[in-house]
Amino acid sequence: MQYRALAQQRQRRMEASAAPRPFISVIVPVRNEAAFIAAILQQVLEQHYDATRFEVIVADGRSTDDTRAIVAALQTRYTQLRLLDNPRQWSSAGRNAAVRVARGDIVVLMDGHCQLNNPYYLQNIADAFVESGADCIGRPQPLDVIGANYLQRAIAAARASRLGHHPASHIYSRRAGFVPPHSVAIAYRRSVFDTVGLFDERFDACEDVEFNHRVAKAGLTCWFTPQVQVHYYPRATLSGLFRQMVRYGRGRVRLLRKHPETFSLTGFLPAAFVAGLVAGPLLALGNPLLAALYVAVLSIYGAIVLLFSIVLCMGERDVRLLPLFPLVFLTIHVGAGVGIWCELLLGASPPTVLQPKAFFPCRWSERSSRT
Repeated sequence: MQYRALAQQRQRRMEASAAPRPFISVIVPVRNEAAFIAAILQQVLEQHYDATRFEVIVADGRSTDDTRAIVAALQTRYTQLRLLDNPRQWSSAGRNAAVRVARGDIVVLMDGHCQLNNPYYLQNIADAFVESGADCIGRPQPLDVIGANYLQRAIAAARASRLGHHPASHIYSRRAGFVPPHSVAIAYRRSVFDTVGLFDERFDACEDVEFNHRVAKAGLTCWFTPQVQVHYYPRATLSGLFRQMVRYGRGRVRLLRKHPETFSLTGFLPAAFVAGLVAGPLLALGNPLLAALYVAVLSIYGAIVLLFSIVLCMGERDVRLLPLFPLVFLTIHVGAGVGIWCELLLGASPPTVLQPKAFFPCRWSERSSRT
């Protein structure tokens, strides 16, 4: 079976070498990314890939900084760069606006605050589709960017650990292979959108996870490869990290409302942790047994966090990070838990399922030919 798979890969490579490179649409939804947008766009626009075979579409969510002006200035140098207005501001709406006008055989999603560090990124994606035959491509998303400060380094290491992200996620994996697309898929054959529709615009976080969940339910395949990893900037402050985790927590509940089968105990542990922090002291009043249990649970949590902090500090080889790790872990867990409770108590009704025909007046195959 292994030899047969290798032979099929070689055959696909030979067929691909004889065919023109696929046209790729890179979609970048942004809002107030003036500090990062020029660098990431130049890394994409200067790829070692035929400039006539790809486009970059920036969907700007009414930025109040210089993001839009920076993109407009780059347009004078790069004809394949397009700028769209996204009046709804959220990333989900920006992605949809860009996908509707994208001309690519392959659609690649990218954010405005990341680093590629790979001049062959687009070629690697195209090769991955050819060699795997998959419907979409997934990649790692490490947070180890160049020029990070001490807190950002601590956040990057903590988020990559088993205590800092959902254990079922492959987002920090290094092993190639077919995986569930939920947290990692970022590049798609254009037929995927015909099959499952676009992003649900009622999500302002986790819209990619919700979309990829529909991809998985449709039986489509995802090939994961470290060759197309993208490095994301960690939040520069604990308050920024907290707000990010609150959004993730709320998005997780919205995902559960729309897809009840996504429930997992591990995903809702942060909510239980926050509930314990708030209710524990009240329940322990006048009850020595509950008071002892509360102290014991907090002690166990503190010991686990300290153990992970020491191990990560040794891995980073920098003792100056040690006092930061407990603060980062606490921010991650409390932020996610607060987000879950906010959405459970204050959230809206379940979003409706969006069907492909709601987005496209015609099928991809009926679109006009690409220029």
